[in-house]
Amino acid sequence: MHTLRTLEAAGTSVGLAPYVPLVALFVLAAAFALFSVTAAPFIGPRRYNKAKLDAYECGIEPSPQPIVGGGRMPVAYYLTAMLFILFDIEMVFLYPFAVTSDALGVFGVVEIVLFIATVGFAYAYVWRRGGLDWN
Repeated sequence: MHTLRTLEAAGTSVGLAPYVPLVALFVLAAAFALFSVTAAPFIGPRRYNKAKLDAYECGIEPSPQPIVGGGRMPVAYYLTAMLFILFDIEMVFLYPFAVTSDALGVFGVVEIVLFIATVGFAYAYVWRRGGLDWN
């Protein structure tokens, strides 16, 4: 496999040729997105009712009052969002470990076990306090 330096040393001009597949992928993705957005009104179902036209407020019946000054948002929504972020970031930290687990050795295994235990304690705490119950 030739690297960029060996190709340049041999006098071969590389230019932007390595980026052609990437540009083609972006063009294909943009074309698919544009096609999907423009074709959906013509292809999709046209059965509208009152429930479909109402705003969806995450399970709460929409009220005519604005949230600012009119009422309080339930804390459960914010708690759920924070829990999602917490456990989502856990997966972000676990992925690099899974990729380089051979190179880290015993130190990496001990560190990841401590990390999983810490997140497990947080999960148990939230579960015990009822943060995962929807009443």
